[in-house]
Amino acid sequence: MVLRFADTSVGYHGVAVLTHVDLSLEAGQCLALAGPNGAGKSTLIKAVLGLTEVLAGTAEVFGRTPARSREQCGYVPQVGDLDPDFPVTAAQVVLMGRYRRIGWWRPTRATDRRAVTEALDRVGLADEAGRRFGLLSGGQRQRVLLARALAAEPELLLLDEPFNGVDVVSQEAILSVLRELTRSGTALLLSTHDLALARDVADLVCLINGRQWAFGPPGEVLTADQLRSAYGGHAIDLADGRTVLVEP
Repeated sequence: MVLRFADTSVGYHGVAVLTHVDLSLEAGQCLALAGPNGAGKSTLIKAVLGLTEVLAGTAEVFGRTPARSREQCGYVPQVGDLDPDFPVTAAQVVLMGRYRRIGWWRPTRATDRRAVTEALDRVGLADEAGRRFGLLSGGQRQRVLLARALAAEPELLLLDEPFNGVDVVSQEAILSVLRELTRSGTALLLSTHDLALARDVADLVCLINGRQWAFGPPGEVLTADQLRSAYGGHAIDLADGRTVLVEP
């Protein structure tokens, strides 16, 4: 079992942001967190990394507390995580993903340099290794951040809104890598506003807004009634499988 949350409440400074979370995730599965802005999606991702307080219930990552399992996790934040004006190349950003293995005081090894090259190649940016990170497009920067996480060789990869502001080419490149990862047994947890994407790529969906409203396969969770309850608006299922939300 990669993740197990049982009637879990998480928050900051003793104040709950998200309550009654019950979910599980196995190796090779993709779990999408869906919900409106401010629903608690980023808070739940941080809880998996051991960066928020568990106020009630159980939170286990690889059978241990989240903080003790952090080294087995990779994290892809939203693009704004790294200052684009910081003078580093794409390869130097990816190398940051190896720091836990290298140690801050040790020189990089051939295996580390090879891991950087392979990670950039996987996201389609091997030719941009020497280019300054801040000069890349938004979609390319997001792919570099994904490569940074891949260089750490995680067993669980967490992605916070990985497709926000990303062009179609980069979205397809990221999706291709995510499919490859699940086939190889890596577990994925991603947050998204895109319900069609959640329906198409995830094995499981957790619908949250201050608390968990539903958890299970996309077809059972992303229904008009469930979405109307969680979003507080009107949800309409269209014939082609898409769902439209009309906020009140």
